[in-house]
Amino acid sequence: MPALPWLVLPTFNEAENVERIVLAAHAVLSACAPDGFRILVVDDSSPDGTGAIADRLAAAHAEVEVLHRTERDGLGPAYLAGFAHALERGAAYVFEMDADFSHAPADLARLLAAVRDGGADVALGSRYVPGGSVTDWGLVRKVVSRGGSWYARRVLGLAVRDLTGGFKCFRREVLEAIDLPTVRSHGYAFQVELTYRAVQQGFTVTEVPIVFRDRELGQSKMSPTIAVEAMWLVPQLRRRGR
Repeated sequence: MPALPWLVLPTFNEAENVERIVLAAHAVLSACAPDGFRILVVDDSSPDGTGAIADRLAAAHAEVEVLHRTERDGLGPAYLAGFAHALERGAAYVFEMDADFSHAPADLARLLAAVRDGGADVALGSRYVPGGSVTDWGLVRKVVSRGGSWYARRVLGLAVRDLTGGFKCFRREVLEAIDLPTVRSHGYAFQVELTYRAVQQGFTVTEVPIVFRDRELGQSKMSPTIAVEAMWLVPQLRRRGR
């Protein structure tokens, strides 16, 4: 079985975005991974028909697969199910990316190059390094996002500037080493926990500057509960790490 890059796209009520994001990612990966790739849509039983659209895409494109989950229990568990599926099928590199075009599909090529050719173990699409930015957000959301990353960085003693970012490419060895079944975080804290565990295991994390754009279609899944979870769980991550 060839060692391929896999893109894991978790979805819930993304009927307006899923076809466009899959086709855009397919075009980019066809160019930067000519030996082959896979796109895995992980749908949490979306009532708006996202799963059916994804099934149609999978029927039309051999590189696309769909993993249907019967429970909606958060972003973290959806990613963990997708990661496990990809690793079981021999993925060499695994991406995570939002399905709402907040992350530009064109940047998949840059993240893959940083890991495959640049020597990094994890490439993180970063809003908060030189060259990175956020557009379309109001002041409150910018403060919450930057403040969350600053808080996690200080508590955990990490140099990574965008700890809450959800656009990443991992070597398979990283996901194997950080013991995915024991990850318990769901929202922002899930992204923090993955990066923290990678650093704790001695892996190299490289931040690749990206421009993050707010979604144009569909509804955001961000909520105050997710932010509170992150503040509560980050100190626990430090205690476990010690």
